[in-house]
Formats: sequence, structure tokens, C-alpha cells
Amino acid sequence: MGKQKQKKTRKGGFIIGIGIAILVILIGIIIYLLLSRDAEPEKERRNVVVTPENVESVLEELDDAKEAGYYTVTMNPVWHFETGKAVSYDAVVENVEKNTNDVYFDIVLEGDEDNVLYKSPVIPRGGRLEEIALEKPLDAGTYNCVVIYHLVDEEQNTLSTLRVTLEIVVEG
Repeated sequence: MGKQKQKKTRKGGFIIGIGIAILVILIGIIIYLLLSRDAEPEKERRNVVVTPENVESVLEELDDAKEAGYYTVTMNPVWHFETGKAVSYDAVVENVEKNTNDVYFDIVLEGDEDNVLYKSPVIPRGGRLEEIALEKPLDAGTYNCVVIYHLVDEEQNTLSTLRVTLEIVVEG
């Protein structure tokens, strides 16, 4: 009889051990869920269009965020074209050396991101793009546009985007 009692005691101890382990795991999960619920949600900074009015506050937010990749926009805020098919005589975009990534950009009409007017090549850090001609010619007039910058990694995968306002003036 001694052996059977010993087996039952081992079996009972094993079951108690498993029960304690499950209890510890459940307590850990409950604590994790309670703590993660109290954590402050990360502020979503998606689809922010940078304008002359809000540029300072956007820059402050980016400085506070301490993100791995950042991009300082260096471009003219107004581009002039003699005609809708001409090369701009004052459009300049630079990817300054202090930026962390290569970049490319698309120009769209404000409020119509499906209507892409221009797609740039990738501009390496320290690179400069000039002599820009629109891929979709515009009639004479002034157009409010958005430049959508894509910061890319070594394989040209988009890491993040940045939107900046641009005014395009077609003179004739």
C-alpha cells in the first residue's frame, strides 16, 4: 500500500504544480492587460499636410518624437511654368546631406491624390532635382497641390511619408 499512496501523492503534487503555474500565467496576463490599458496611446500623425502656417508646430512634434528617420524639406513653395508642357524655371528640390534617407515624391492636386501630376526619381542624400516638367500638363492658372515625399530605405521601400503644400502657376 505504501507505493500506491506515494504515487497518489506525487500525482497530486504534480497537479498542484500545474495549477500554480497556470495561476501565475493568468495573473501575469491580467497585469499586462491592465497596464497596457493605462498606457497613453501614441498620437497618430498621419496625413498631416505641412503649410507655412503650421510648419513650426510640425517641426517641433518631429523633434519631440525623436524618430529614426527624418527629412528636412528644401524646396520652393511656388513653382512657375511658362506653359503646362514647359520645364519649370524655378522648381528646385534638395535632399540635404543631413537627412537620414533617400527620398522620392509625387505631386498631386490638393484633394485629389489619384490625379498625380509628377513622379520624381529617387533623390539620394545630398542630391538636387531641377528642370522639372509636369507629366500631366495643366492649363493656364494657379493650382493648389500637395507634394507627397516618401522616405525610403536601401531597397527603396517607403519608411514614412510627409505632405507639403505647393502652389503651381502655369502662365500661359
